[in-house]
Amino acid sequence: MSVIIQVALPVPLFRFFDYRIESIGQDDLTTLLGKRVSVPFGPRQIVGMIVDVQQDVDYDRSKIKAIIELMDSEAIFDSTFLSLASWLSDFYLHPLGEVIATMLPVLLRKSAKLEWPHIEYLSIDESNSQDLDVKLGRSKLQLALYKQLGIGERALKDIRKTHSAATVKALIDKGLVQKQSKPIQALDWQAQLRIAEKPRPNLEQSIAISTINEAVGFNTFLLEGVTGSGKTEVYLQIIEPLLLAGKQVLILVPEIGLTPQTVSRFESRFGISVGVLHSNLNNKERALVWKQAKEGEIGIVIGTRSSVFTILKNPGMIIVDEEHDESFKQQDGLRYHARDVAAYRSKQLDIPLILGSATPSLESLHNTIVKKFRHLPLTQRAGNATMPTQLLMDMRNQNHQFGIADSMLEKIKVQLEQGNQVMVFVNRRGYAPSIMCHSCGHVESCEPCATPFTVHKSARNLQCHRCAATRYIPNKCSRCGHKELVTEGIGTEQIQLGLEQLFPDYKSIRIDSDSVRGKGKLTRLLTQINNNEYQLLIGTQILSKGHHFPNVTMVLILNVDGALFSADFRAPEKLAQLITQLAGRAGRSDKQGEMWLQTHNPQHPLLQDLINNGYGDFARFALLERKHALLPPYEYQIALRVESTYLLQAEKFLKMSLPIFEQFQKLRAIGPFPAFIEKKQGRFRMLLIVQSASRSYLNKAMTQVVNFLDQQAESKRVKWYVDVNPIDFN
Repeated sequence: MSVIIQVALPVPLFRFFDYRIESIGQDDLTTLLGKRVSVPFGPRQIVGMIVDVQQDVDYDRSKIKAIIELMDSEAIFDSTFLSLASWLSDFYLHPLGEVIATMLPVLLRKSAKLEWPHIEYLSIDESNSQDLDVKLGRSKLQLALYKQLGIGERALKDIRKTHSAATVKALIDKGLVQKQSKPIQALDWQAQLRIAEKPRPNLEQSIAISTINEAVGFNTFLLEGVTGSGKTEVYLQIIEPLLLAGKQVLILVPEIGLTPQTVSRFESRFGISVGVLHSNLNNKERALVWKQAKEGEIGIVIGTRSSVFTILKNPGMIIVDEEHDESFKQQDGLRYHARDVAAYRSKQLDIPLILGSATPSLESLHNTIVKKFRHLPLTQRAGNATMPTQLLMDMRNQNHQFGIADSMLEKIKVQLEQGNQVMVFVNRRGYAPSIMCHSCGHVESCEPCATPFTVHKSARNLQCHRCAATRYIPNKCSRCGHKELVTEGIGTEQIQLGLEQLFPDYKSIRIDSDSVRGKGKLTRLLTQINNNEYQLLIGTQILSKGHHFPNVTMVLILNVDGALFSADFRAPEKLAQLITQLAGRAGRSDKQGEMWLQTHNPQHPLLQDLINNGYGDFARFALLERKHALLPPYEYQIALRVESTYLLQAEKFLKMSLPIFEQFQKLRAIGPFPAFIEKKQGRFRMLLIVQSASRSYLNKAMTQVVNFLDQQAESKRVKWYVDVNPIDFN
């Protein structure tokens, strides 16, 4: 018989689409949910997911378009994951079809089948092994490979790591080896599990481990440990009993750069392969790990933000490391926060959630105060390491070179002469933030973004860091033709060149998004740093993300004054987290560390509080400020954002929504006002913030507003979207 199904399609519409499936038996109806179908949609053919089955309809079924193909023999999403998708759609006010597409690996969003991928193997062709001396001749490389294959077949991708394609081709052409394609074999990680020797935890670690291990079902723990306190060791010891019981663990990390060192520690401890998910993998690699986790063939999955949607066959725990990090918030499409999704999933699955950080978000700290989360502090560094000394360098009236005070250069020299490493942080990549004409003052700017070009001397060009536009460095002013051009401000490139000039006997390395491009490059650079191949480390926020540098004894932070006076109410929290995380890179072994903060505002209360009392005291005072100001986490926010090539059109759209918000007594609307980055790629950006003390009230009201705006003609003339719990107003 034919059945009418409702399909969620990856289109920006808050509705489902009816299609017809032929020849479905009564017993098969319940198995349709969560399967993918290929369907006609206008002139296109796209892939969607079945979310409902309708047996009784009051219209002619024959007039409904039939599907093109039922793509899966088994459901991709079970009822739990369909429920998660529905919650995401409701909570983030985003179409369900696009939500489901976001949750799927890229290959499965298309027409790919969920099957084990094939790998090519090389093996000896026994039927053609005569006269080897004649066939191989004097080729030592071919003979070496042939002997390796004599032990047994090997994957072609592994052979190519040590042998050239020409060697492989020659053996195949001579008929000595054969190439075969075989599906990847299923893994039995439990049989491989071997627990390596582990260190004895200190008292605070022991309390955290026993508290978590004794908990039953869903609980959320905030593991607040100072940098170097051994949070990873706690993770290792709390998941050990889960792995022994055959349970799987999902671990989220904020940056790709943290993945290799984290994976290495977990593989060394447990003797099993860890599934890795991040954007540097290709689509096939990501789909394979996703499938292995779904089939229960991987015990541990470690990944960045989107890996929160990994399906686990036998879930035991979810861990979110560095839970405060902004990178867990998706800033386009489905604007979810991986930490919040992890919390919902943990409650769904009735498993514990561990949030770890040296600088917890104010939201998480607030949840410990109201007893929603259980607080587990780690106040001491592991081993013999001590907390670094934190100091301010008053830059007023100081002589400086390349942005570094002369007195600081002397301190750097002392550290280098003692065989230590020094880290210099500046949140500006490139050589200089701008280039200007010394004659007329004109600044070379990206017109579509209305922002100065950044000078990149290593790439020999100017770059716009908003839209990625580039142009050659000019040899004369584009306005007056004068040839004397000067740079303003300092970036990582300039600091590196300056330190190389000032300290020619020591090697320097720059770590920013420009210098670490390429698969595996950051991992190689971090290894070289830990091998003490470089003594001067210059970089941006990449250096602050939880890396362990045992030889770094001094951290110098430049150019933070701008963040002290930002219009963003989250700026003090972000700055405090950054400073504390950077300070934690120093003195992580048995050497005393120190952190210096250069500032022209040494008496600023935020800096004084951080230096003298630490992040914990600052955070609790910041929470009190937020409470009096009626800001998150004491009230909830949703941003209505709009982009348009015409500023007045964007403003008109947001003003059109204001009368609707006035109907809700428990709402406050703030704006409209320009985004902090007002223009990008020729489009003006504005937003309106709506907030309430009730999350559910705010969500229901915003749902009505979205439905109203979607029906207005003005909504078709601008690009607009909703951002629930915004953390960035750029």
